[in-house]
Amino acid sequence: MSNAPLIAVVDDDEAIREALDDLLRSVGFRCRSFVSAEDFLALTDRTGIACIILDVRMPGLSGLELQERLNAEGGGHPPILFMTSYADDGTRRRALGGGARDVLGKPVDAHVLITSLNSAIAAG
Repeated sequence: MSNAPLIAVVDDDEAIREALDDLLRSVGFRCRSFVSAEDFLALTDRTGIACIILDVRMPGLSGLELQERLNAEGGGHPPILFMTSYADDGTRRRALGGGARDVLGKPVDAHVLITSLNSAIAAG
């Protein structure tokens, strides 16, 4: 079993999930992808997840709604990085106000994502 940090990717776009999986694995992370916020919430054991990369707009629960649910669960949760094509000021304020570590626009530069991811994991 690898000691590499496990990153959860929650995005309804299959191409994005696959690209992030390839990128994250190429720099030494483990990755687990989820097609929706509901899919992620169905995971009963979230221990070991070092960070969540989360899309804002998805069918069903949005990424912001998932963040609110995780906050309401109490007990803390892994740091969240949002990736979105809709990085308007209101979305950014809501995400960061809810405790997200960063809000990155799509398409995201790989170096920017990995830097933000490492910072989020280090901060816990």
